[in-house]
Amino acid sequence: MKSINLLTNILFVLLPFSFSFGQSVTIPIETENVAIVLKTDGNNRLKIVYFGKSLSNINEYEQTGEVFNFRSEGASSNNNAYAVAGIDNNFTEPAIAVVHVDGNNSLDLLYESHSTSKTSDGATLTVVTLKDPVYPFFVDLYYKAWQDKDVIEQWSVIRHTEKGNVVLGKYASANLYLYNKDYYLTSYNGSWAKEMQPVVTPLRQGMHTIESRLGTRENLLTSPNFMLSLDGEATETSGTVMIGQIAWNGNFSLQFETDVYGNLHIVAGINPYQSAYHLKPNTPFETPRFIYTISFEGKGRGSRNLQDWLRDHTLLDGRGNRLTLLNNWEATYFDFDQDKLVSLFSGAEELGVDMFLLDDGWFANKYPRNNDKAGLGDWEVNRSKLPDGIPYLVREAEKAGVKFGIWIEPEMVNPKSELYENHPDWVIRQEKRPEIYFRNQLVLDLTNPEVQDFVFDVVDKLFTENPSLAFVKWDCNAPIFNGHSKYLERKKVPQSHIYVEYTRGLDNVLQRLRNKYPTVPMMLCSGGGGRTDYSLLQYFTEFWLSDNTDPLERVFMQWNYSYYYPAITMCNHVTDWSSNKSLKFRIDVASMGKLGFDIRVNEMTKRDMRFSQQAIRNYNDFKDVIWHGEMYRLASPYENDIASLMYINNEKTEGVIFNYLTNWRYLAEPSLRSVKLQGLDAKRSYRLTELNLYDGQRSSVDSTKKYSGEFLMNVGFNPNVNSSRSSVVIKIEAI
Repeated sequence: MKSINLLTNILFVLLPFSFSFGQSVTIPIETENVAIVLKTDGNNRLKIVYFGKSLSNINEYEQTGEVFNFRSEGASSNNNAYAVAGIDNNFTEPAIAVVHVDGNNSLDLLYESHSTSKTSDGATLTVVTLKDPVYPFFVDLYYKAWQDKDVIEQWSVIRHTEKGNVVLGKYASANLYLYNKDYYLTSYNGSWAKEMQPVVTPLRQGMHTIESRLGTRENLLTSPNFMLSLDGEATETSGTVMIGQIAWNGNFSLQFETDVYGNLHIVAGINPYQSAYHLKPNTPFETPRFIYTISFEGKGRGSRNLQDWLRDHTLLDGRGNRLTLLNNWEATYFDFDQDKLVSLFSGAEELGVDMFLLDDGWFANKYPRNNDKAGLGDWEVNRSKLPDGIPYLVREAEKAGVKFGIWIEPEMVNPKSELYENHPDWVIRQEKRPEIYFRNQLVLDLTNPEVQDFVFDVVDKLFTENPSLAFVKWDCNAPIFNGHSKYLERKKVPQSHIYVEYTRGLDNVLQRLRNKYPTVPMMLCSGGGGRTDYSLLQYFTEFWLSDNTDPLERVFMQWNYSYYYPAITMCNHVTDWSSNKSLKFRIDVASMGKLGFDIRVNEMTKRDMRFSQQAIRNYNDFKDVIWHGEMYRLASPYENDIASLMYINNEKTEGVIFNYLTNWRYLAEPSLRSVKLQGLDAKRSYRLTELNLYDGQRSSVDSTKKYSGEFLMNVGFNPNVNSSRSSVVIKIEAI
C-alpha cells in the first residue's frame, strides 16, 4: 500500500484520549460505537484490556482491565498488544519474531510513548511506540479509526538502529485480543470458477489459520476476507460481528487462536512463509493494513460500514461513474480480425452500452497470440489480425458511438515469446528446476526495476498512442512457482525477500501509472476473483468476481462478495455460460453491480434485443442507487428458495429490489414467501413497480397500490417468485 508520510498527510492535534494514573497509561481507540483500550501494566508492557462498545464516559476506560483476572500459568501475556517471540513469559502466537545482529532471537517490547492526531482525510490516528529494553529495536503500532464508519485500520512499522541487519521471521500488521465467547468464523475457500465459497467454523480452543502462499493471484484458493460472529452466530439484523480483511496483494495470514479462557487472539499480516526479511538499520518496514469494522446490529450493518468506507476512503473514484460494456471474448475468443471487431462495434451501440472491450489475442507477431500458449509478453499489435493497429479500432469505435477499452496481462510471460527469449533473467524461475507452468505462463520478476519499467511502458504506450483509450482490463493468471529472482541474486539480497518485494514492485508500477493517468477506469482481473484486496482497489475502479458467469452461481457469489465490497466495484457480465437460464434472469443478476455483456449481439432475436435495450435503460435509471446507496439482504439463498436483495438511496426515496428463484425443485414454494423490506422511512408511503418485463408480459405487481414504509418493513411484500417468474426486479419509490 501507499507509504504514509506523517509530515504531509497528518495534522497533529493532541486529543484528550490518553490517561495516566501513577505508573499506568491508558489509551482508548474509539469510533462512534467501537472502542479498543490499551493499558500498560506494572512492568510497562502494553495490554489490550477492552474490545467492545464505546463508553459514553471515557474516564471509565481506565477501569476496564480490572474485570479480568488471568490466573493460569503464563496467561498474563495472552492480551499483549503486540505479542513477541523469544521470551519465556509469552505462550501465545507471536505477532513478531526477530534475530538480532548478534544472533539473539529474543525480543521484549515495552511501552515508550504514544500520540493521537487528526488526519487530513478525517480519521483519528493513534501511534504507540514500543521498544526493546536491551536492543535499539522499535515497533510503532498504528490505529486509524474512522468515527462515523466504525472502521479501524491497523498496521505496524518496524525499525531499528543496530549495527547490521536484523532478520524478521514474522512481522504482523495487527494483534488483537477479544473477550467475547462463542466465536463463529466465516472464511471463503474455492478455486477457479468456484470463488468465495463460505465455510462457517466454530472456534474452539486452539488455532485456526487462513492463509495464501501463492505469491500472486493470492485469492485463487482462499480469500483475505473474514467474518467473525462474537457471542454466538450473528444474523443480518442482530448480533455482534467483526468483518474485514488483510489488505495485501501477496501472501497473507490470518490466525485465530482461542485460549483456555475462551478468549480470542488474532494475528494478521503478511504470511511469513519462506519470507524472512533482512531489515537494514534506519530503514522502516511498513506492514499492510488490517481493516475491519465491528457491528452490534448484525452482518448487514457491518457490511454497509465497509461498503461506505471503501467508496469514500480507498476505492478509486468510489463516488463516481462506471461504464457499461460489450466484451468480445465469448463472441470471438482468439479468432478475430480487424473487420470482425469493427462489425461488433455497431452491435455495442445498438445494445446501448457505453464501451466496447477488446479482450485477449490482439498482440505478438513472431509467436502470434492465437491461443494461450504463445505471445504473452510481446505487446506489439499483431499485424496479421490488426493491420491498422489499435488507434484505428479506437477511432472506429468512437465513430460507432462507443468508447474503446483493452485487455492486458503485463506481469506474465509465455515461454514461447520473444520476451522470454531475450530476457530469461526477467522471469521468476529456478534454473536448476523444471519450469512449472500455470495456464502456460510464468511470472515476470517485479522485484527488478527494469521489469517494473517494462510493465509501466506496456500501459503507458497504449495510452500515449491512444489518448482516448477509455478502459483497461488488467489480468493476472499465474501464481509463483519455484520462486527465484536473478535480480535479487545479483544484488545479493536474500531470496526470502521475493514475495514481499514482488508485491511492492507491482505497487510501484501502479503508483506511477496513477500519477500519470489518475482517472482512466481499470478492472482488476485475475483469472476470476484472484485479486480482490483493498490495497489494489486504490488503483482500480472495479474487479472481476469470477470467470463463472452462470447467473444462479453468481447470485450466491455476489451475495458473499457484497459483505466486503460495494456494488460499484463488482463487474457482472451477461454471457451464454448457462443457456438454460433466461436472458432476463442473466441481465437481472448482472444488474446488481457494474453491468456488462459478453454475448454474440448479432445472433440475438429482435425481441431479445428490445428487452436488453429496455433493461439497460432501466439500469441507467437505477444504477446510481445500486452503486452509492445502502444495501440490505432480505432473504438468503442459503436459507430460502429465493434470494432477495434491496438497494435504497440515502434519502430513502428511491430503491430497487432484486428477487431470484434459487430452487427449481417441485417441492419448493418460493411464491409463498413474503419478504420484509429494510432501510425505509416508516412514515413515508411507497409505490412498487416491476421492471425488466418482456414484450407482452404482465406483472402481478399492482403499481397503483400504496404501502407505508412501516407496513413494508413489518408485514412485507410478496414478489411472487416462481418457476415462470424466476427473476423479479421491483422499483420502489416514495410517493
